[in-house]
Amino acid sequence: MATAMLTRIDHVMICVPDLARGIDAYRRIGFDVQPGGAHASGGTENAIAFLQDDYLELLGVRAGRSHEASAGLVEFLARGGGLRYIAVQSDDLAADVAGMRARGVQVSDPAEGGRRTPGGQELRWRAAALGARNPLPIFFIQHLTPLAQRRRQVPRPGAHPNGALRLDRAYVAVSDVAREAETYGRVLGMPVPKVVRGNVIKADMAVFEIGPTGLGVAQPAEPGPAAEARARRGPGPFQALYRTRSLDAAARHMAGHGLPPPARGIRNTGEHAMLV
Repeated sequence: MATAMLTRIDHVMICVPDLARGIDAYRRIGFDVQPGGAHASGGTENAIAFLQDDYLELLGVRAGRSHEASAGLVEFLARGGGLRYIAVQSDDLAADVAGMRARGVQVSDPAEGGRRTPGGQELRWRAAALGARNPLPIFFIQHLTPLAQRRRQVPRPGAHPNGALRLDRAYVAVSDVAREAETYGRVLGMPVPKVVRGNVIKADMAVFEIGPTGLGVAQPAEPGPAAEARARRGPGPFQALYRTRSLDAAARHMAGHGLPPPARGIRNTGEHAMLV
């Protein structure tokens, strides 16, 4: 396979029917979520929790602009919303798109995108989406605004009450891990990883290591988070795993904001994890 320019998972996109309520919910979990501003097209706006080099995005439709939003987004929000897309960062999107097409992947040309923050900052990027022949819940982004400038869109980037430092992994529930891993490998331009059992999500998973982050394709193997997510919403993204300074501090913050004690588990690595 040709060498990919994909560098990391850039962010996860969580679509919410009511952005203000979404901000409140994720602040209670312990993320310092800040209004992000309106997108240049699509009738959407967002809120951002910036970490070290990546971020969590809450996305909603602006009041009175639902006619500008895509039919797919409107339908997704009508079903309650949730984790919809995983954005993968590229340092040369044109080259990555060319590489994908050489592997038989249907993908759009890179398109210019932008957003104006509440403070008046203009952020620019290029993005490419997969076509109908490869309907995976991922898209590709190359930032044109440098990271240092993007971090200035929030008052305290990386300062979260739950201690979150960075995205470690994002998981996608699938029906056939071997088949889907082959598809993801072709799209990403990466060898297919060995399938292993995920102790916490209770699934057989193949994890593509993209820079410091992992994209996990997970087939439920027994009752647990992956099976529950697939039964509730069907195949698709269902979990993002964040590194934190302290699980106990995160749990205390949530308890102080009226949330029940999170379930805990032990990962294949021996590390402890908390499910929210």
